[in-house]
Amino acid sequence: MRHVPQPAVDRMVDFSARPLVVGVVPDLPQLVALTALSLARAAQAPALHFAYADPTRYVVTERPDGSVVHAALDPDDAGDTWQQTQTDIERQVAATLRGAEVPWQVHYLAGRPDRALTHLARAVDAAAIVVGTRAPGAAARMHELLEGSVAVHLAHHQHRPVLTVPLSVVDWKDLKAPWKQ
Repeated sequence: MRHVPQPAVDRMVDFSARPLVVGVVPDLPQLVALTALSLARAAQAPALHFAYADPTRYVVTERPDGSVVHAALDPDDAGDTWQQTQTDIERQVAATLRGAEVPWQVHYLAGRPDRALTHLARAVDAAAIVVGTRAPGAAARMHELLEGSVAVHLAHHQHRPVLTVPLSVVDWKDLKAPWKQ
């Protein structure tokens, strides 16, 4: 059985003056970006690394700086739609963080979001990873049921803290036990 390094005091990454990685999706919820900015200010982070992991693409090469060379899973994909997605995310981040004193950049990654964010966090020596909760709705619930929660996968498969920003909450009274649904 392979040894997997476990979280420990000697593996802890100090928050002070370390960058943050922020997992984002197209149509970026402002609350995720602004929460990351607030944490970055408090921790005197030198940078925010916003990252989108496109599940329709795969990693060809991982670079030491956290960026990747990627290609489409579908061989018939025209190959240029990802660039528009990256530009849209960059515009959304720029509009949300207008005037922010913390430098930021957007990384377009590929594959499983938890693995892609972990690779980037290691590459930039991030203090933590910030992600939002899933979007509301039946489609999002089905997606999470099939693929799992990115925040949960991150919390279980790497040693950096994961800050999960709530985007939609459910009243405790509305919660049903799984066997009563």
